[in-house]
Amino acid sequence: MSLKSPTRRRGAVAASVMLAASVLSGCSTETQDQIKRLANPETASVQAPAMHDLWMWSWLAAAITGVLVWGLIGYASIRFRRRSESEIPVQTRYNLPIEILYTVAPLMMVIVLFKFTVETQNEVLDPDREAEEVVTVVGQQWSWTFNYNLGYDDESRSYEPEGGDTVFDVGTPAEPPTLYLVKDKTVELNLFSPDVAHSFWVPAFLFKMDVIPGRANSFTVTPDRLGTYVGRCAELCGTRHSRMLFDVKVVEQDEYDQHLADLADQGNTGPALGGADADSVPGLQPAEQGGEE
Repeated sequence: MSLKSPTRRRGAVAASVMLAASVLSGCSTETQDQIKRLANPETASVQAPAMHDLWMWSWLAAAITGVLVWGLIGYASIRFRRRSESEIPVQTRYNLPIEILYTVAPLMMVIVLFKFTVETQNEVLDPDREAEEVVTVVGQQWSWTFNYNLGYDDESRSYEPEGGDTVFDVGTPAEPPTLYLVKDKTVELNLFSPDVAHSFWVPAFLFKMDVIPGRANSFTVTPDRLGTYVGRCAELCGTRHSRMLFDVKVVEQDEYDQHLADLADQGNTGPALGGADADSVPGLQPAEQGGEE
């Protein structure tokens, strides 16, 4: 019986399905969940599912495109192959309909992907979302400082206390700091750097944003799952970039208030903005308000 036999083909397909099923069944529940999420971490914010959906649909579109392209390559390779030394396949100089197709089709794909990307971006970075807490994050070589109840005013280009006394938590490469957030409360995170470009990244939020000297970047996020999540710098920023780590701890309101009280008792009060004003560009303009020369 040849491999071209329908029975043989059905047997091969069934064997492949059984092999795939057996491999997946041998995986742990956690591994199976990661496969279903295409290696994305389990989300921990209200905004993260929108980015997860964009990621999944983008991969589906890429898979469909890949199968189509590989299928056409395989078809052309078999259908128009040279079958003998004396036979030369038909040579086509051009085919206007096909050329139009492979010009228009990628353009339409890019437009569709751009549309959904912009919609997701607008949802995640909604400027009208009201924040209940505010934290100013300073990324410096090579750690992070978290200033609670410290906002930033774009018009005056100054740091202003909001919602209570300003306290801060700072870390080192050897002892990474922990950012405390309240479950189900929207927080505004203002990002600054006093030295070089960094990138604030919390994988469980499926989101990162650059921290650039002289630029006031900010976003809001609403954590919706208790727990401790890793954070890191996603921008190559110097010798100890790989150790520029931090944790994000999502807690209830009582624990959050207690943490801020503990910081005040430790004397961690007032703005802590790094070695220079985080709103200045080192070497290009002097430090202005809220920092030290």
